[in-house]
Amino acid sequence: MNKVCITSLSRFMPGEAVTNDAMEKVLGQVGDRPSRARRVILRQNGIRRRHYVLDSENGEPRWNNAQLTAEAIRRLDGKVFDPEGMDLLACGTSMADQLMPSHAVMVHGELGAGPCETVSTSGICSAGILALKQAWLAVAVGEARQAVATGSETSSLMMRSAHFQAEAEALAQERAEAVTQRPELAFEKEFLRWMLSDGAGAMLLSDRPGPGPVNLWIDWIDSTSHAGDMPVCMYAGAEKNKAGYLKGWREFGGPEALGRNSVMAVKQDVRLLNDEVVKKTVDETLPRVCARRGLDVSSVDWFLPHMSSEYFRGPLTEGMARVGTEIPQDRWFTNLAERGNTGAASIFIMLEELAASGQLESGQKILCFVPESGRFTSCWMQLTVA
Repeated sequence: MNKVCITSLSRFMPGEAVTNDAMEKVLGQVGDRPSRARRVILRQNGIRRRHYVLDSENGEPRWNNAQLTAEAIRRLDGKVFDPEGMDLLACGTSMADQLMPSHAVMVHGELGAGPCETVSTSGICSAGILALKQAWLAVAVGEARQAVATGSETSSLMMRSAHFQAEAEALAQERAEAVTQRPELAFEKEFLRWMLSDGAGAMLLSDRPGPGPVNLWIDWIDSTSHAGDMPVCMYAGAEKNKAGYLKGWREFGGPEALGRNSVMAVKQDVRLLNDEVVKKTVDETLPRVCARRGLDVSSVDWFLPHMSSEYFRGPLTEGMARVGTEIPQDRWFTNLAERGNTGAASIFIMLEELAASGQLESGQKILCFVPESGRFTSCWMQLTVA
């Protein structure tokens, strides 16, 4: 198999950064009063600024997902990247602009590039790194000479108040007891409105280093799903009942029923997340990764964890210590406070910012961690600075 190198990294953060105080104005207010949960959630997640594809004045979208992703690809280093020489385009995102066709072909169309193979990976936070793994494997086995991988999110499009208004109006007509009996309507659907943000990143992969300032060898990418013994935790386009059964959007009666229940909104079982995410993605997975990949955390110079919230820094540190893989905090690199939780794009954006910081040195090891709470998936990746 060929060794595979990331020869160029890029990112595109749409619009100006949106502060905590401005975000409800951009997303829109649900109901007749400002959110009471917003400040509590923001205080815990540690996010100060994020980017949205929405216009800050009127809340209308300025980019769709395919356009956002294509813009990140265009920002790859032109000295080493020519769209016409792209053999594979692998794109990952939580939610594409449409159900059909695939996200990757829409990005390919936005680029207007010549014929190439396309792959779309679905999922949530893991979708981006799984697209990267597809590109890595294609170059490694000689199926592609140059491959582009992307991760992107336009979560704000689903966080706008219009998507929740029908449910808010229905609740206003119910007795107050209904809200108490069904607290998920008041929190689980609102929780992620103040957590998720937009952005796109791209990487160019080749079987040899390029002339750019930073080249990163991909040592390995490891992915593990725990869905076999775990229920759904984060979801959209569906509703979950008390038994854990997920009722998909096509099973509802029509647009009115979808709106009344905010079926398309992104939801999270926060209690399940807190109880299981570190246990599944670190305690039960990292020792196996160390054994399988020969990972020695004492040799890691940079640790890039995708965290949805600063709340998880402590539990993640404790989990890694429990399995004997603790990495000192001064080796951690994260941009959560300034970029927010960009989901499938997060690891792309973090790596680009680290590479651009001028802190990388030849031979350094970078360990990346992308957990996903959809049904609990754990992705680990090691890179070596060329």
